[in-house]
Formats: sequence, structure tokens, C-alpha cells
Amino acid sequence: MDNRDNEIIEFVKSIGECSSKEIHDNIKSDISYATLKRALGQLKNQNLLDTTGQGKGTKYKLSAAYELVQPLNIDQYFKKEIDEREIKESFSFSVINEVIAKTDSFTESELVKLSDLQEKYKANIAELSELEYKNEMERLAIDLSWKSSQIEGNTYSLLETERLLKEKETAAGKTKEEATMLLNHKEALDFIVQHDDYLNPLTVSKIEDIHSILIKELGVERNLRKRRIGISGTNYKPLDNEFQIIEALRNTCEVINSKENIFEKALLTLVLISYIQPFMDGNKRTARIVSNAILLNYNYCPISFRTVDTIDYKKAMLLFYEQNNISNFKEIFINQFEFAVRTYF
Repeated sequence: MDNRDNEIIEFVKSIGECSSKEIHDNIKSDISYATLKRALGQLKNQNLLDTTGQGKGTKYKLSAAYELVQPLNIDQYFKKEIDEREIKESFSFSVINEVIAKTDSFTESELVKLSDLQEKYKANIAELSELEYKNEMERLAIDLSWKSSQIEGNTYSLLETERLLKEKETAAGKTKEEATMLLNHKEALDFIVQHDDYLNPLTVSKIEDIHSILIKELGVERNLRKRRIGISGTNYKPLDNEFQIIEALRNTCEVINSKENIFEKALLTLVLISYIQPFMDGNKRTARIVSNAILLNYNYCPISFRTVDTIDYKKAMLLFYEQNNISNFKEIFINQFEFAVRTYF
């Protein structure tokens, strides 16, 4: 947002519901009333403002989704050390059941961009033979296995990953666990490609099934966790009660299943499984595979995340943990969807 939009938002935030005339008369920006009305319309389209009333009786207020989607400068945010940041330390059921369930995560312009890219993907794959499509999916699967594992600290290079997944050749100086993590990714991806409707509808037990594939032979506990965990880099505390964890995951499945937009289903899966942290380990890996399963189920382009910076990914996720703000992670999702469409198909 520019300074003018910030000023409008801050004024509305300070006094609550107000008319466009009240906003125009009280902000410092020197703009015409017509320009202000256009700005208000744009902020409404961005899901930052809501309106009540009609015509001259129209009032503006912060939207229910404001905290979820407001643009935040992530570099500025993380200039403060962990104990200096004012955060939402506890898991919030209401952000899932009240905010996300009832609002749109994407703006109209973002959905237009994503939909145009999806149409390009459909046109591209229509020209591919079955073998060519399979080869592209294989290439994307290698990239996704590598990047998803790298985000979790795996030190295999992309070339070493390709050699492992294609020729079962392990890399010198790497641990057996690193190779197993990569092979499990490939097995999970093969499973969702072969059973592309398995996660429709999304259920807790099916998420557990994907997690079980991803953590096989890694010494990680299967099934939903029954004790507390901490997350490095943040003071956010996930739920530590197994019954609440099950409830949160069920609520998440219900909300995702209720959404009509496929991009929103995929984005929310990525964010909310990670937010809940339902397993002792492997949560973000599970989220990335399940999100791609949703895309594939509806014949949408899958995402490899190949060019995302690992630190940027983690920061965007921490921002959601601490502020329930999806803006930076949404940007990553859009950029990576565009990269996938332009690179693989």
C-alpha cells in the first residue's frame, strides 16, 4: 500500500465505521473526493475494507479479513528480535472458523492472474503427448522433492537429488536419513499422481496417510501428536492437547472442503497444516504434498517451490504463526505457481 492508502486505513482503524466524506475531510493527503472514492473501492477489492449501507449512507470499516490479508513488510517485521516482537502466542481457532471460513484470501486481481496462468497451463498440456507430460511431471517431482527437503535442512544438491531419484545412487558424505527423506517425497508424489482424487474430500485420516509416507524409516512418530512441541525462531506455541489438535485439523478440512476456489484450497492447506503442527515432525512437508494433491485433483498445475528462498519461506510462515497474516505466503504461492506454469509445461 502507498502512503495515501495507509493513511485511509489508519483513519478508519482509529474511529471505526465512517463515511467517505469523513475520511476525505480528515486525512492529510491532498486528493480530490473522486480520487478518494476510487482508492476506497480499490481497498475494498483488496479485502481490506468492508462497507455497510448504500448510496450516501455508505459507511466504511476494516474488513474481517484485514489482519489476514493486510500487506506487511516482512523485512521490517523481522528487524525485531524474537522476544521484541508483539505476537499472537497462542493458536487461534477463530482465525480458521471465523475469519478464513468467511472471507476470501485472494483479491480479484490475484485470482485473474492465477486463472490466466491456469488457462496457459491447460493449453500447454493439451499439446503434450502422454510421455511428454509424464516427463515434465517427473522433472517437477525431482525439483519439489529437492526443495521441500532443503527447506527442512537436507543438504543434497539438485543434481544429487536427481541422481538419487532416477538411479538410486546416494551422494557421498550425506546421511542415510537425507536420502530417505528425498525418496519418501518421491513416493508420496507418485502416490498422489496415481490417486489424484484421494484427498477429495480432505480428511484427517488422509492427511495422516500422506504424513506416514513422508516420515517412513526416519524415526518420526506416526499419527497425530499427543504432547507439546516448540518451533525454532518464534514464541508461537501450537496446541498441545491431542483432542484440540484433532478438532483444529477437522475444522481445517471442513473449511478447505467448503471453499470453491481451487487456489484458495491449495493455499490454505499449505498454511493451516503448518500452523496446527499436528505431527511431531514433517508438518510442512505434509502440507506441501497435500496442497499439490489438491491442485492435481482438479487438473491444476502443481508447484515445485524450486526458486523460493528457504529463509523467505520460513519467514512468511512465521508471520502467519505470529500475526495470522497470509500476505507474504500468498505472494510466494502466486510466484511459484507462475514459475511452475512457465517452467515445466
